[in-house]
Amino acid sequence: MTSTQKFAAIIVGAGHAGVEASLAIARSGLPVLVITMDTNAIARMSCNPAIGGLAKGHIVREIDALGGEMGLATDATGIQFRMLNKSKGPAVWAPRAQADKKQYELYMKGVLEAEKNLTLRQGQVVELLVKDGACYGVRTKEGDTFLGEHVILTTGTFLQGLIHVGEEKFPGGRRDEPPAVGLSDSLRRHGIELVRFKTGTPPRLHQKSIRWEILEEQKGDEPPHPFSYQTTNFKVEQLPCFLTHTNEKVHEIIRENLSRSPLYAGRILGVGPRYCPSVEDKVVKFPDKKSHQIYLEPEGRETHEIYMNGFSTSLPKDVQEKALRQIRGLEDAEILKFGYAIEYDAAPPTQLKHSLETKKIRNLFFAGQINCTSGYEEAAAQGLMAGLNVLRKIFGGGEFILDRTEAYIAVMIDDLVTCGTNEPYRMFTSRAEFRLLLRQDNADERLMFYGHQFGLISEQTFSEFNERMDRMRNDMLELKTKKIGGDTLYQYLKRPEASYNKLVLSGLHSCNMSSDEIHCVETEIKYEGYIAQQRREVNKFSKLEKRKIPVDLNYAEVPGIGREAKEKLKKILPESIGHAARIPGISSCDLSLLAVFIEKRTRDALKK
Repeated sequence: MTSTQKFAAIIVGAGHAGVEASLAIARSGLPVLVITMDTNAIARMSCNPAIGGLAKGHIVREIDALGGEMGLATDATGIQFRMLNKSKGPAVWAPRAQADKKQYELYMKGVLEAEKNLTLRQGQVVELLVKDGACYGVRTKEGDTFLGEHVILTTGTFLQGLIHVGEEKFPGGRRDEPPAVGLSDSLRRHGIELVRFKTGTPPRLHQKSIRWEILEEQKGDEPPHPFSYQTTNFKVEQLPCFLTHTNEKVHEIIRENLSRSPLYAGRILGVGPRYCPSVEDKVVKFPDKKSHQIYLEPEGRETHEIYMNGFSTSLPKDVQEKALRQIRGLEDAEILKFGYAIEYDAAPPTQLKHSLETKKIRNLFFAGQINCTSGYEEAAAQGLMAGLNVLRKIFGGGEFILDRTEAYIAVMIDDLVTCGTNEPYRMFTSRAEFRLLLRQDNADERLMFYGHQFGLISEQTFSEFNERMDRMRNDMLELKTKKIGGDTLYQYLKRPEASYNKLVLSGLHSCNMSSDEIHCVETEIKYEGYIAQQRREVNKFSKLEKRKIPVDLNYAEVPGIGREAKEKLKKILPESIGHAARIPGISSCDLSLLAVFIEKRTRDALKK
């Protein structure tokens, strides 16, 4: 059957990327079709039941400022909220929340079902419809054909998914869910390169079988800090997590059974995430480390399942059971679900433009783990950006590409498109050159204008944002007029021992700002010198970004540039000299020769 309706966009997959992509387009008044293999698994948390964390928390706040849903969903379903890294500088403070896994799914499913411009359909896409270099629809395993102006693939770990548990292996896109078969072949037929990647998940334990009384409790922050700028009167009954550790007995059991591990026996061919290694990898690669942390995290309020954060494994079931029962507090633990590894097809992201549209096929976008990334937050951000770029293609205005100086989302996409990755990509604060400007507390200041421009941020929310900015600006001006000793209060706050709250408690200053606004003001004042320096670096960066490279430039004609550099430039097709500078293997000499060639070409064109 061929559908008679033509959609503005067809979203393949309803994970974290698919949800954000579809909502962004549908909320702009355009018809969207979401095809997913299971309509009861929307935005499922396949692994850790948590949102945010180091750098990832920054991304969630950016998604929220742009008008995405992840922050609101987390606030509505969270069971524990913490601000990480508070003992360090504000650039690396990061919000993180444990979410109720099932409630998060139900929340997102409800949001999709309530969207009037969105059609949700269960099915498995096996073929892309492409004509004259442009994608115009999809065909499903069930024999249905759907037409759309744009297609966004958000397939997660499902493409040719293969699950490993010890010597066992069987097809699967996730635990107890079938893989997506056929679409990989279609992608290859249309010239898209695919690679095999791997990820994994730990066992889940029965809550009542754990000796909680001998473990270290990890409570949430009081008061809890919400993710969304739209969340008000935030109250939540928080559940604790608990900390335990592996030990030498555990490590010895793992070492004795490495030959039975599919990872070390050579049965897994895909590349796994370096920064979220399996417990086998930890034991092998860090032989001198006597123990590794394990956080026991509840998967929800109404379930007995406990997630073993830090014990991802694909060891055989008997080895998993034997090893974890040597861990303090888990001596009698009952395993509800065993850990496993999963291999899947992904597409090297150097095949994409910064808009996440594929270079080879017009109107086809990729978002999420298909782009060799890991993490719910990274996926959701890509989905949102793909959706926003579909809107730009429909309504005009050019591609929507954030700058590395504006957002962690931009850093991630630029890293992927420019450098590619040979392992599942994960965001860290260290990847951002200007992280003091990209704090979690100022995401609204950096990005809410764009969200409002796209119509995803309401007039009321945007008005409240502007009022918030005015309050902070006026307060800083007032601090510059009041004095203590020979200094203004503004200058006094630069001292390490000085704090805004001390000024208020001593009666030297009063304000009508929230605690978050006070934190923002104090950060801007205390780090003013460093922030000014980063802004100067941003100006230098921006100059290189403004030196555009003509889209029709033939790199073979550029004299003096090495063969490797020409091949990489031809493959990546950088948009500016600054973009070219970030391609691995491009030297400063190559850049100089390229800039001279472009300038000469421009002068020659003006003479004609």
